[in-house]
Amino acid sequence: MPKIKIKPHPEICPDGAEIQAEKGTTVCEAMLDNKINIEHACELSCACTTCHVVVTDGFDKLNEASEVEEDLLDKAWGLEQRSRLSCQIVLEDDDIEIEIPKYNINMVSENPH
Repeated sequence: MPKIKIKPHPEICPDGAEIQAEKGTTVCEAMLDNKINIEHACELSCACTTCHVVVTDGFDKLNEASEVEEDLLDKAWGLEQRSRLSCQIVLEDDDIEIEIPKYNINMVSENPH
C-alpha cells in the first residue's frame, strides 16, 4: 500500500501528514479520504487547477500527465518542474512526497474551513 507524505501547509495540513492509500487511488482522493481538505473545484475531473501539488519525491515513478493536465498546469499558481494535478496522479506501488502550494487560482473555496 503506497504512502503519501504531505509537507506542512499553513491552512490545509499545518503539521504535515503521512497517509496510506489503495493502489489505483488518486492522490486527491487519498487526501480527501484522510480529511486533508485540498481544494478540488471540478470534482476531480481534470477541469481546473485547484488540486495542484508539487511532487518533491517520487515524481519519476508516477503515471504520465495527459496533454489536458499539462495544458491546465500552465495556468496553476506556483507552477514548478514537478507540478501535477493531484486528481490525476494514480498511485501505484511507490511512495511519494508532495507539497501543496500556498495559493491556487480558485476564488471561492469548495471546502468548509
